[in-house]
Amino acid sequence: MELPSEANHFLSEHIDLLLGSYHRLTGRELIPSGPDAARRLFEAPFFVASHSPAADPILTYGNQTALDLFEMSWEAFTSTPSRFTAEAPERGERARLLHAVQTQGYIDDYSGVRISSTGKRFRIQRATVWNLLAADGSPIGQAATFSSWTPL
Repeated sequence: MELPSEANHFLSEHIDLLLGSYHRLTGRELIPSGPDAARRLFEAPFFVASHSPAADPILTYGNQTALDLFEMSWEAFTSTPSRFTAEAPERGERARLLHAVQTQGYIDDYSGVRISSTGKRFRIQRATVWNLLAADGSPIGQAATFSSWTPL
């Protein structure tokens, strides 16, 4: 995927935000930081995605695994409200999860059903969902990662 330089600048800063917030809240490293962290995270064999802090959050990042699972291009993924990653009956549970993350900072071991853009359903297991934190510690979005999913 080739992105314009302004997108690459956003991604570099956003990857720092993703990795730093994850480490700050969980005490673990998602991947080692470094000059090629954005590429390594994008190519990682596990799911990573984030969304904005809006009342109806828009997806702001998805690595290649996320794009493949949801069967979307970068452009489609990053213009999608994150609620559309879950079927309507699952959205209430998803909203409760995101509220718990907002108040606790992060959660581990989340499981739930998600749906791709073409209607393929899959169950995610053992997901970690965390707040993205500004330098002053205020939340400015949320992110998720998981490496285990099962097609339904």
